[in-house]
Amino acid sequence: MSSPNVIQLTEATFDQEVLNATAPVLVDFWATWCGPCKMIAPILDEIAEEKAGSVKVCKVDVDENQAISARYGIRAIPTLLLFKNGEVKEQIVGGMVSKRDLLAKLDSLL
Repeated sequence: MSSPNVIQLTEATFDQEVLNATAPVLVDFWATWCGPCKMIAPILDEIAEEKAGSVKVCKVDVDENQAISARYGIRAIPTLLLFKNGEVKEQIVGGMVSKRDLLAKLDSLL
């Protein structure tokens, strides 16, 4: 389904992988039944490959990890959160963003 560089998060791994990360982290809140989520997935896979080592790309299945979704007020999917130093720096709801724009947002966090 996704690149080996995309980390599948759970409630048990979220804090370690995202909040304690030294690099910027892009977190995709998604669900298996979500059409727009499937459309943005290949873009996120490409970013995970291109930015491996400098940016983490992670996914949270909202159906399986409702506590994380509630913690960040996720009400629509896909929602992308960009974290730096454990803090949300950017939120993109609906996933309608180009790869170029996402890369620019990530580069601004480096």
